[in-house]
Amino acid sequence: MQNKTTWFYVLTAFGSLPVTAMADNAGGARGSANSIGLVFFVAFALLTLGLTFYASRRTRTAADFLATGGISSWQNGLAIAGDFISAASFLGGTGLAYQAGYDSVFFMMGSVAGWPLLLILISDRLRNLGKYTFVDVVAYRLDGSRVRTLAAIGTLLVVLQYLVAQMVGAGRLIETLFGLPYSFALVIIGVLMMIYVIFGGMLAATWIQSTKAVLLIVGLIVLATLVLNRFDFSVGQILLQAEAAHPRGAQIFTPVNLAKDPLGSFSLGLGLMFGLLGLPHLLMRFFTVRDAATARKSVVIAAAIFIGFTMTVTLLGFAAIPLLVHNSEFLGPDGKLIGGINMVPLHLARLVGGDILYGYISAVVFATILAAVAGLMISGTSAVSHDLYTNVFRKGRANDRSIILCSRATVVALGIVSMIMAFALGSESLPMLIAMAFAVAASVNFPILILALYWRGLTTRGALLGGGAGLLSSVTLIILGPTVWVAALHHPAPIFPVGNPTLFSMLIAFAACWIGSVTDKSTRGKEERSRFDEQLYRSTTGIGAETPSGH
Repeated sequence: MQNKTTWFYVLTAFGSLPVTAMADNAGGARGSANSIGLVFFVAFALLTLGLTFYASRRTRTAADFLATGGISSWQNGLAIAGDFISAASFLGGTGLAYQAGYDSVFFMMGSVAGWPLLLILISDRLRNLGKYTFVDVVAYRLDGSRVRTLAAIGTLLVVLQYLVAQMVGAGRLIETLFGLPYSFALVIIGVLMMIYVIFGGMLAATWIQSTKAVLLIVGLIVLATLVLNRFDFSVGQILLQAEAAHPRGAQIFTPVNLAKDPLGSFSLGLGLMFGLLGLPHLLMRFFTVRDAATARKSVVIAAAIFIGFTMTVTLLGFAAIPLLVHNSEFLGPDGKLIGGINMVPLHLARLVGGDILYGYISAVVFATILAAVAGLMISGTSAVSHDLYTNVFRKGRANDRSIILCSRATVVALGIVSMIMAFALGSESLPMLIAMAFAVAASVNFPILILALYWRGLTTRGALLGGGAGLLSSVTLIILGPTVWVAALHHPAPIFPVGNPTLFSMLIAFAACWIGSVTDKSTRGKEERSRFDEQLYRSTTGIGAETPSGH
């Protein structure tokens, strides 16, 4: 990939697994699949299916299926962290530190910057309003049908892009680790994903995500401890030996690629930070707890886990440099790391813990992807069954039975579509999918949501104009930028020079929201502004708010 910022973006956009390098060298790694890994894989699959079966016995109503309000702060915090402790952040983040050095720290910490904003600006007000989805919040005082339709489209775009990227990553991972055909791996993932959501709903997705987070954290602690033991538990020794072993030497501690493209790096940082506040599958987590206090604690727990995880993964990447760069056991005939840089933590696991730790980490990575796709599927299902079917097409008059039926039909449809797209796209379009997902979340969902919560002047006209402008500009600029125009369409130079357009498309969205709202002199616009006080009262106190699950 010619644009360095775009390449970094692919590796660090938490929520999808970058697999191009892995696929390029999969042949050498395929033969290393071991029976221990398969045993762990089957054990984790059975564990998650058991959780789904148990959750299905507690999922009776549409509210249970879409929101489930009895999750504790620890469970929800683990689930939120689990959304970001993904296969991408583990495999891609470690590999990025291994190859790029200092530059990886900036990008690994990009999403961390969004957590305080999530805690301060979003968590309390979302939960106090007591809705099912963030689209409910946006539609609270605006024209429900039109705003819901736009927001649901934005949600589905983000979810489908993430879902396909996850499917591709999981398929390539299974192909690499266990030697199974890519198409067969996609079917396994798709079927398990649909079973989780169809029968267990949000409760099963939350339990699976929490369980996966615990399993991955345990594996990470064991791996980090064994790796640190190789350096007498000295971080200084790790850094000194990494400098000596890396081909770039001391340059791994300097911001080489950041300095080459500061504008693109800044725009990418904004995308990671504000995209976090617009991801629908994350925002849904605030409707799974009883009250705003629990939601707030969930964010603190999730942020603490994620920051610790990020620091550990970065350190592992640096430690892998002296351990793997010249280790012929893990190098192919071309001298490159077998399986590509995404295999760094798995090679580390085999080096310091043998086949048992390698098998455990491999299976946990797969469980990580399954948990991520389940959460994404619930978010997409809510956009169709709750936002579109219930509130747009049925005008709020749908019963629980029809909503659940629509939800399960949507799960099957999304599962089939994502499998077909993952099979057709392979890994060629992953940069485009990932870039569009973050840009859409930051340029469509986030501006409308934050203005709906905090700005009295927002009207339906402004929200539609801003959301539409954010959607159109983000998609257009990505297509004209190096991610698609050069890397995918093979033109010699991009029309738009920046790999991630968030800086520009997000500003366009905010400006369009403001212009559309301040020029709206209609009677409806005045009524929408007057209802802000009622929304503000409910969002800050929780008094009079609905409780989705009836708790």
